[in-house]
Amino acid sequence: MKATAIALRAPITASGNPSVTPELLASVLARYSRSNKGLDAILSSIDRSNPDASVDAIFRFVDYGHASITGMTGGIAVAIDGLSMFLAYKLFDIAQLCDGQESSTRYIKLDKSSIPAPDEVGIPPNCAKRWESFTARAFEMYREVYDMLDYDVGRNPGIIALPDGIDDKVVDRMRKNYALDRARYLIPFASKTNAAYVMTARAWADTLRRLDSLPLPEAANCAALVRAELDKFIPRMTRHSFKNPASESQAAQLLSYGINRIMEDGVCIDNIADDVYVEVANDRPAFLPDLQAIEEAFDGKENRYSEVGTSVRRAIVRAAWNNMAIAELRDLNRHRSGFRFSPLCPRGFYIPKDVKHPKTGELLNEYKALVESITSQDNGAASYVYALLLGTQVAFEHSTHLDKFIYEIELRTGLGAHFRYAEHLGKASAELIQKMPELAPFIQKGDAEPEF
Repeated sequence: MKATAIALRAPITASGNPSVTPELLASVLARYSRSNKGLDAILSSIDRSNPDASVDAIFRFVDYGHASITGMTGGIAVAIDGLSMFLAYKLFDIAQLCDGQESSTRYIKLDKSSIPAPDEVGIPPNCAKRWESFTARAFEMYREVYDMLDYDVGRNPGIIALPDGIDDKVVDRMRKNYALDRARYLIPFASKTNAAYVMTARAWADTLRRLDSLPLPEAANCAALVRAELDKFIPRMTRHSFKNPASESQAAQLLSYGINRIMEDGVCIDNIADDVYVEVANDRPAFLPDLQAIEEAFDGKENRYSEVGTSVRRAIVRAAWNNMAIAELRDLNRHRSGFRFSPLCPRGFYIPKDVKHPKTGELLNEYKALVESITSQDNGAASYVYALLLGTQVAFEHSTHLDKFIYEIELRTGLGAHFRYAEHLGKASAELIQKMPELAPFIQKGDAEPEF
């Protein structure tokens, strides 16, 4: 694994503007908030030959409020090569206000060489060989399923809804997406990927503290690598990024929930039916009623990026799905609004109806036995997450505001969206409209595939 923090450089058009380091920016803005002299006066007091002295002078009296100060560093970008898909997911789960991207299963080559060594991710030694054999076999089946689906759609292009008048390159891309999107449920969650995250020092400190608290060697290693990079940018602020008793306790409780449920109930490998939960909190204080009707809130809306009014933005939605496959969770967990939550406890296993491999049942039985065996260990039980596949179904909840949830519905059912996103968000949309029928004319739900 490798972590690299990326520095920004001002464009030529801004060559005359002030230029500062992230910590100097935070300290200047901290002083700015406590002064009426203006920015130029504060910048002129900085000793450019020794800017660290200026930072230290301010931090001596502002560090008591370090959280608000560390939020003013601007976005610091860190790219992490070779972390597991689980850890990439977990970083987005922890850093719910970050911006970022992870490598897509549509565009990168994955095979058994993508699997880390067992000790890198804390697989118990007596389960290591079984785990390596299982992940290799899962990748073998992933490739076989992809080849089958690619062959089927090549022989019968009518399987996908091809638009008129598109060239051969686009057809080939759509065909590959059809096969990749359906084969991906057999990819191990332990597979190496690349991910980039952009957040302020405040968000980074909280993220590393919670990452460092996970009882998993990959998490501790990643926290140390990223902290070493951030020390180059925000050395005074990274001291707030180490685990503490509260963060360790909360991390242990969440992982213990999944372990205990597996030990009590076992691992289900059936494809469990959809159960969607949607609740809307739309009450108002008597002294602050809505200023507009629902239809007025959508006046002028052209697409999902259009602004909507306050009568929609004030409502709060909690949506939950009982059977979100990890393949979909990886993306839906990246929506920045509100709060997302999943205990990553296996509830079932999703295989698309198009996937027909004679050894699917055999692989899933092996998966079930391996996960149950890892969770029964005295040491390393938490590493069961590395034995999950992207088809593992888990419960997932997202609480957010109504305008953001409508955006999510329109994005995840729009042209080019994965078919299973569209199924999940389409059913959530139907539940939402049951709660608020007046929304029906204004939600622009799409038909998802194909991607151009």
